Amino acid sequence: MNEERYAYRVRQTLNHGLNDIPAAASRRLEAARHLALSRQKQSVREIVFAGAGTLASSASKVHIPFLKQALAIVALLLGMWISFYWHSVQYVTELEEVDSALLADDLPPEAFLDNDFFEWLKDDSSEE
Repeated sequence: MNEERYAYRVRQTLNHGLNDIPAAASRRLEAARHLALSRQKQSVREIVFAGAGTLASSASKVHIPFLKQALAIVALLLGMWISFYWHSVQYVTELEEVDSALLADDLPPEAFLDNDFFEWLKDDSSEE
Protein backbone atom coordinates (compact mmCIF):
# COMPACT_ATOMS: atom_id res chain seq x y z
CA MET A 1 0.00 0.00 0.00
CA ASN A 2 2.85 2.39 0.83
CA GLU A 3 4.50 1.65 -2.52
CA GLU A 4 1.32 2.56 -4.38
CA ARG A 5 0.99 5.81 -2.44
CA TYR A 6 4.66 6.63 -3.05
CA ALA A 7 4.31 5.91 -6.79
CA TYR A 8 1.21 8.10 -6.91
CA ARG A 9 3.04 10.99 -5.23
CA VAL A 10 6.05 10.64 -7.57
CA ARG A 11 3.75 10.64 -10.59
CA GLN A 12 1.94 13.74 -9.35
CA THR A 13 5.23 15.53 -8.78
CA LEU A 14 6.53 14.64 -12.23
CA ASN A 15 3.25 15.66 -13.86
CA HIS A 16 3.31 18.98 -11.96
CA GLY A 17 6.85 19.70 -13.16
CA LEU A 18 5.95 18.79 -16.75
CA ASN A 19 4.45 22.22 -17.37
CA ASP A 20 7.70 23.94 -16.30
CA ILE A 21 9.86 22.27 -19.00
CA PRO A 22 10.62 24.56 -21.96
CA ALA A 23 9.35 23.45 -25.38
CA ALA A 24 12.88 23.05 -26.81
CA ALA A 25 13.92 20.79 -23.93
CA SER A 26 10.74 18.77 -24.32
CA ARG A 27 11.50 18.19 -28.02
CA ARG A 28 15.10 17.17 -27.20
CA LEU A 29 13.86 14.74 -24.52
CA GLU A 30 11.41 13.24 -26.99
CA ALA A 31 14.13 12.83 -29.64
CA ALA A 32 16.46 11.22 -27.08
CA ARG A 33 13.69 8.83 -26.07
CA HIS A 34 13.07 7.80 -29.68
CA LEU A 35 16.81 7.33 -30.24
CA ALA A 36 17.12 5.18 -27.13
CA LEU A 37 14.16 3.05 -28.17
CA SER A 38 15.59 2.56 -31.67
CA ARG A 39 18.93 1.40 -30.24
CA GLN A 40 17.36 -0.98 -27.75
CA LYS A 41 18.20 -4.54 -28.59
CA GLN A 42 15.23 -6.54 -29.74
CA SER A 43 15.15 -10.05 -28.35
CA VAL A 44 14.84 -12.70 -31.03
CA ARG A 45 12.60 -15.62 -30.17
CA GLU A 46 13.56 -18.94 -31.60
CA ILE A 47 12.46 -22.46 -30.89
CA VAL A 48 15.04 -25.14 -31.35
CA PHE A 49 14.16 -28.73 -31.94
CA ALA A 50 17.19 -30.82 -31.15
CA GLY A 51 17.72 -34.11 -32.93
CA ALA A 52 19.45 -37.17 -31.57
CA GLY A 53 23.22 -36.99 -31.30
CA THR A 54 24.88 -35.24 -34.25
CA LEU A 55 21.59 -33.99 -35.68
CA ALA A 56 21.54 -31.24 -33.06
CA SER A 57 23.45 -28.82 -35.24
CA SER A 58 22.49 -25.33 -36.27
CA ALA A 59 20.93 -26.72 -39.46
CA SER A 60 18.29 -28.57 -37.44
CA LYS A 61 16.90 -25.41 -35.83
CA VAL A 62 13.29 -24.73 -36.76
CA HIS A 63 11.96 -21.21 -36.28
CA ILE A 64 8.24 -21.14 -35.60
CA PRO A 65 7.36 -17.83 -33.92
CA PHE A 66 4.04 -18.65 -32.30
CA LEU A 67 4.35 -22.39 -31.68
CA LYS A 68 4.14 -22.11 -27.89
CA GLN A 69 1.05 -19.92 -28.02
CA ALA A 70 -0.64 -22.20 -30.57
CA LEU A 71 0.11 -25.28 -28.47
CA ALA A 72 -1.22 -23.53 -25.36
CA ILE A 73 -4.46 -22.63 -27.14
CA VAL A 74 -4.86 -26.18 -28.47
CA ALA A 75 -4.25 -27.59 -24.98
CA LEU A 76 -6.78 -25.17 -23.48
CA LEU A 77 -9.44 -26.04 -26.06
CA LEU A 78 -8.80 -29.75 -25.63
CA GLY A 79 -9.12 -29.42 -21.85
CA MET A 80 -12.37 -27.48 -22.19
CA TRP A 81 -13.78 -30.10 -24.57
CA ILE A 82 -12.81 -32.96 -22.25
CA SER A 83 -14.38 -31.14 -19.31
CA PHE A 84 -17.61 -30.50 -21.22
CA TYR A 85 -17.76 -34.11 -22.40
CA TRP A 86 -17.10 -35.46 -18.90
CA HIS A 87 -19.83 -33.33 -17.33
CA SER A 88 -22.34 -34.19 -20.04
CA VAL A 89 -21.66 -37.92 -19.54
CA GLN A 90 -22.15 -37.54 -15.79
CA TYR A 91 -25.41 -35.62 -16.31
CA VAL A 92 -26.81 -38.26 -18.68
CA THR A 93 -25.79 -41.03 -16.26
CA GLU A 94 -27.65 -39.30 -13.43
CA LEU A 95 -30.73 -38.92 -15.62
CA GLU A 96 -30.55 -42.59 -16.56
CA GLU A 97 -30.44 -43.60 -12.91
CA VAL A 98 -33.47 -41.47 -12.04
CA ASP A 99 -35.43 -42.70 -15.06
CA SER A 100 -34.60 -46.32 -14.31
CA ALA A 101 -35.65 -45.93 -10.68
CA LEU A 102 -38.95 -44.30 -11.67
CA LEU A 103 -39.71 -46.91 -14.33
CA ALA A 104 -38.83 -49.83 -12.06
CA ASP A 105 -41.16 -48.54 -9.34
CA ASP A 106 -44.68 -49.89 -8.86
CA LEU A 107 -46.36 -46.60 -9.69
CA PRO A 108 -49.09 -46.61 -12.31
CA PRO A 109 -48.50 -44.38 -15.39
CA GLU A 110 -51.32 -42.05 -14.28
CA ALA A 111 -49.24 -41.01 -11.27
CA PHE A 112 -46.79 -39.29 -13.58
CA LEU A 113 -49.61 -37.07 -14.91
CA ASP A 114 -50.53 -35.83 -11.44
CA ASN A 115 -49.19 -32.34 -10.60
CA ASP A 116 -49.00 -33.13 -6.90
CA PHE A 117 -46.66 -36.01 -7.72
CA PHE A 118 -44.21 -33.59 -9.41
CA GLU A 119 -44.36 -31.27 -6.39
CA TRP A 120 -43.59 -34.25 -4.17
CA LEU A 121 -40.63 -35.17 -6.38
CA LYS A 122 -39.28 -31.61 -6.20
CA ASP A 123 -39.62 -31.53 -2.43
CA ASP A 124 -38.07 -34.96 -2.08
CA SER A 125 -35.09 -34.14 -4.31
CA SER A 126 -34.37 -30.88 -2.45
CA GLU A 127 -33.89 -32.77 0.82
CA GLU A 128 -30.94 -34.74 -0.55
